[in-house]
Amino acid sequence: MSRFIESIKVEDQKLFLAEMHQKRMNDTFSYFGKACTIDIRSLYLSLEHDEDGLFKFRIEYDLDNNCKTQIFPYAFMEFESFELVVNNDLDYQFKYADRTVFQNLKSKSLADEIIIIRENQVTDTSFSNLLFLKDKKWYTPKNYLLNGVMRQHLLAKKKIKEADISLDNIKEFSHFQLINALNDFDDMFIYPIEKIINLPKEETDLEF
Repeated sequence: MSRFIESIKVEDQKLFLAEMHQKRMNDTFSYFGKACTIDIRSLYLSLEHDEDGLFKFRIEYDLDNNCKTQIFPYAFMEFESFELVVNNDLDYQFKYADRTVFQNLKSKSLADEIIIIRENQVTDTSFSNLLFLKDKKWYTPKNYLLNGVMRQHLLAKKKIKEADISLDNIKEFSHFQLINALNDFDDMFIYPIEKIINLPKEETDLEF
């Protein structure tokens, strides 16, 4: 049976975006014709977590409502290089616990982190959604692998906009950043587009 995960930000004993995580969990059950009885807030309270600082609260669950939880300190990751990697068949509509496909793609990469291209479109990294900067405005690709909770939150708050971002126009953007439930919109953690080691050099140089 497939297993799924939710990774939730806890900072100074406060849960972030818990309602959105709960909705995604409920929607996952509903898609497969099941009912979710797992309550994120109740699980968190049962941990009696009383430490300040930044933590990841991880829930792994199956469609029979079996789950296990972990909570551990979280630190932001920084990367020196990124690589565009093509995979036209990757399907990550749900937040599956099995991440073998991402591990395999990363193992073949020459960079610290990968940016996955599907049907010529920029999607996500191996663990996050993406934002790209152009003319002092931040955009997220319309084409994504997983519609992450932070992505949805920032769109709802109108802090970012969707845009068609592809191999054809990626060089029009000057910088990018990674976002997920633990990584909020933050101008302190941005990368110049040149951190992508295999950017298309010419308009016709789009074969990888």
